[in-house]
Amino acid sequence: MTKIFSFLVVLLLLVTCSIEDNNPISEVNYKQEMRDFVIGISDYAKMINPNFKIIPQNGIELATVDGEDNGAPHTTYLNAIDGNGQEDLFFGYDNDDEATPNVENAYLRTFLDISKNAGNTILVTDYCSTPSKMDDSYTQNSTNGYISFAADERELFNIPTYPNPVFGENTDVISQLSDISNFLYLINPQNFATKADFINAVTATNYDLVIMDLFFHDDTEFTAAEVTQLKNKSNGGSRLVISYMSIGEAEDYRYYWDSSWNTNSPAWLDQENPDWAGNFKVKYWEETWQNIIFGNDDSYLKKITDAEFDGVYLDIIDGFEYYENL
Repeated sequence: MTKIFSFLVVLLLLVTCSIEDNNPISEVNYKQEMRDFVIGISDYAKMINPNFKIIPQNGIELATVDGEDNGAPHTTYLNAIDGNGQEDLFFGYDNDDEATPNVENAYLRTFLDISKNAGNTILVTDYCSTPSKMDDSYTQNSTNGYISFAADERELFNIPTYPNPVFGENTDVISQLSDISNFLYLINPQNFATKADFINAVTATNYDLVIMDLFFHDDTEFTAAEVTQLKNKSNGGSRLVISYMSIGEAEDYRYYWDSSWNTNSPAWLDQENPDWAGNFKVKYWEETWQNIIFGNDDSYLKKITDAEFDGVYLDIIDGFEYYENL
């Protein structure tokens, strides 16, 4: 009886401390919660448009069941997505315009190849500005069966002037993610005075896919008619247009932000990202946050599908790392 009583006392103390610390004993599987979040987004979007593309960026460890590079493929997750985005694969991992260390490159490629072998398209954004390094990025990615964009500015506010013509330029009519030979990542329109300037600049290019933001810098949304314009290449071909959406952080400049959160944060809203002002970690498994992102007519994703984008590029997928490391 004494041992049982002692055990119960210890258990009660643990539960009490856990409640006081707001840290329940039952562990959250942060990787699986993110997988489930992405799968839910995919199910909802593809119910509206079966051809809608789902492309998570980074957090590639979700491709395997245990998150290890020698783990079994997580087929449910891999079947729910159409591609994976990966930053810094060959350039930019430690510093922009520097080659990514071989160890990190090999580690990431192991996961990327698991997704690629499952039929998904791999989109790599390398951060390099020296022309020879940009050439190297395109060549190495192509050799590995990945589609790449050599971004000469990490802020992603410009259309690079090099190379010209763009790598893999073609006049094709692009309808599937697997058809693309190149892409443009242009989510920060700060250098464009008007929407018309932005649209004219993009339609003057021949990229097969454009990743952009739903909102212009004046906070107005791009309309379905404007997105349709953006789907035209300069050379007569057509492209896919994909909308960026962060799901692992909340951004205080988005339409959904409630000013009361500045002084009275909801339970799901967490710490500000020290590297990106105005971006806040979220407990992405919480229903209230997920309802902001998808599943209803007022959600962020519904705005994107209503604007007739061809898909969504999901950022801060690696948000699980923040919680695993607490």
